[in-house]
Amino acid sequence: MALLDVKGLTIEFQMEGKIQPTVTDVSFSLETGEILALVGESGCGKSVSCMALARLLPSPPAHIAAGSVMLRRRSGEIVDVLKLPPRELRKVRGGEIAYIFQEPSVSLNPVFRVGEQIAEAVSLHRVDVADPWAEAVELLRQVGIPEPRDRVSRYPHELSGGMQQRVMIAMAIASRPSVLVADEPTTALDVTIQAQILDLLLELRKKLGMSIILVTHNLGIVSETADNVAVMYAGRIVEYAPVRELIDTPKHPYTKALLSAVPVLGREKGRLSTIPGSVPSPANFPPGCRFSDRCALCAAASKGEQERCRTVVPEFRACGNSHFCACHLLKKEESAPC
Repeated sequence: MALLDVKGLTIEFQMEGKIQPTVTDVSFSLETGEILALVGESGCGKSVSCMALARLLPSPPAHIAAGSVMLRRRSGEIVDVLKLPPRELRKVRGGEIAYIFQEPSVSLNPVFRVGEQIAEAVSLHRVDVADPWAEAVELLRQVGIPEPRDRVSRYPHELSGGMQQRVMIAMAIASRPSVLVADEPTTALDVTIQAQILDLLLELRKKLGMSIILVTHNLGIVSETADNVAVMYAGRIVEYAPVRELIDTPKHPYTKALLSAVPVLGREKGRLSTIPGSVPSPANFPPGCRFSDRCALCAAASKGEQERCRTVVPEFRACGNSHFCACHLLKKEESAPC
């Protein structure tokens, strides 16, 4: 079995007295040492799906209506995280599934030294460590912070944004997690620091044997770091493939539109492609394909095909080696038997 196997994850939010389906029937798996990128526009459900993996969503208003999150623990035991009692869940949170969030300045506690915050994570999840403070210094060294013995006593505001993110990574790996969820880890950083943080994650993945779920909207980052990619739109996964296959031969109209909007060095000057409209809110999800109102392929189809797109949920079909896509208008020659 995979290290992490998510099946049929469905999440609802109660908003203004109404139940709104935010994430619907999301399934993916993560192997040991794999980097899986979860890609899509803001508001498509990437972060919500990842927060649900360790049951971090506040309930209410959130409610996990269906699905399972099967985790192979260090002991070899396979458990459904969604059914764990509170005591066992606390061991998984931060211990076996750890998180890096996109705003380190918000995630770090401003009134505690960074060393105290890292040492606390060590104490909670690695009781065998005799000196958590010394381990905090070592973790800062591992994530590439210069003069760690000095920096361990600093407050978050005394560090740059890049260093704060490295502190967050140190806190996340303090427990030696099996799964690291990196939620837009480079969003608030400049391009040079972004590259350094991504290189650091790749290095730590290799050194510690972690699996990583990388949440991003940046397909440039994906092409350089991920092994496999799941493309999300409006709470559903619409395409899944190995990274090179997805970039070279995308199948879903949404994936194609995302890739066409990426600037390419050497391409002729001109206006970048854009996707008209915006991701619908959960209160206004269409009953069929949720991308149909923005889809150029649907707009060019016959009335009968348009009606099917807008009213019938497309089946997630095989369309290549480990390549899956949910689109009614996928050409027959692009499909493969499931």
